[in-house]
This record gives sequence, C-alpha cells and structure tokens, in this order.
Amino acid sequence: MMKDLDFAFIGKRIREIRNQKMLTQEYIANAVNVNVSHISNIETNKVKVSLSLLVHICNVLDTTIDYILENEYHSPNSAIEHELIYIFKDMDKEKQKTLLRIAKAL
Repeated sequence: MMKDLDFAFIGKRIREIRNQKMLTQEYIANAVNVNVSHISNIETNKVKVSLSLLVHICNVLDTTIDYILENEYHSPNSAIEHELIYIFKDMDKEKQKTLLRIAKAL
C-alpha cells in the first residue's frame, strides 16, 4: 500500500530553501503566479502543493524536486548527492577546485 506524501516536510523544505536564499513568500508567489497566502499555506501544510506548482517553485528556488522530496522515495543516490552535483556543475573551474579542497579537508 502506498503511503501519502509528507506535505508538512515538503512545505518545511520549501520554506528552508526560500529562507536560505533570502527570498520572500511574495517573491515566490509572484514568480509562480499564485497568492502569497497560498505559498504560506503550502509552507505550513494547510494545503497540498500540486506537482505542477512544485515544479515551478523548485525552478524559482533553483533547487531540484528530489531534494524537496528527499524523504519520499529511496534512490541509490541520495538527494543531497544530486544537489551537490547540481551546484558543482554550475561553478567555474576555480570554484570547483576550491570546493574539492574543502570537501577533502572535511
């Protein structure tokens, strides 16, 4: 039997990323063409986000859906690994070298 998605976690993850990027709910709402209250309701688990809206929100937040849905499916590669690869590939070579040195130092 399939379990329901954890929409509370999804909303919390959206809020976390939005805050990390210092974006307002109003900015996200305008970018995806919904009311600010709808974004607030998604983040506080008062409504369930649709798949199409989730895709739009992820694009605006410049994140991946698998990172948002990290707890919802099991993949041989973790969502964090995918997110790191996504960030890494957009860096210039010098930043990649710096990040690699930092990762090796950890």
